[in-house]
Amino acid sequence: MAKNAKRLELIHELEKELKYARFIHTMGVAFTATSLAARYDYDIDRAETAGLLHDCAKYLPIERMNAVCNKAGLTVSEMEKNSVSLLHSKAGSVLARTKYGVTDPEILDAIRYHTTGRPGMTLLDKIIFIADYIEPGRDAAPNLPEIRELAFQDLDACLMKILEDTLRYLEKSGKEIDLMTRKTYNYYKKQYKEVR
Repeated sequence: MAKNAKRLELIHELEKELKYARFIHTMGVAFTATSLAARYDYDIDRAETAGLLHDCAKYLPIERMNAVCNKAGLTVSEMEKNSVSLLHSKAGSVLARTKYGVTDPEILDAIRYHTTGRPGMTLLDKIIFIADYIEPGRDAAPNLPEIRELAFQDLDACLMKILEDTLRYLEKSGKEIDLMTRKTYNYYKKQYKEVR
């Protein structure tokens, strides 16, 4: 099958499987990811694939997400076991491989870590993490115009700003903070200071 036909088939499949608002979000993330990829000289096809599939497991029941991760041998923390917002990333990386035939480990990792980030993120990890935060349909996060501008000027500074704002929001609202999100923040805080 030709590359473009395969891409259109994937989009059509996601349109059937996702709720309308989530499908529009997915298309926004894919568009933003390809724009960032073009800006930072990364393969736009890989960025688009990761963007399209980043939320592919979002509507699985939580029990099914846990089963998918368990069958794939992925470690799931106690916090993740009960959190769709955290667990869908790991389950999505499995579905991207088993259901959608993605074999590229970098794409699978970008899907897996798009919610929490991770220490030592690849360029694609950063692109998908940031694209998910700034895509055109997002409007709730503070400082979005500045963050969107920063994304196309300095990807690492943008990543740091998003992590800071996310942790600030979680702390202020009294929500529990996932350990990987905290590790990612601490890692990049150190890296950012060393570079600056």
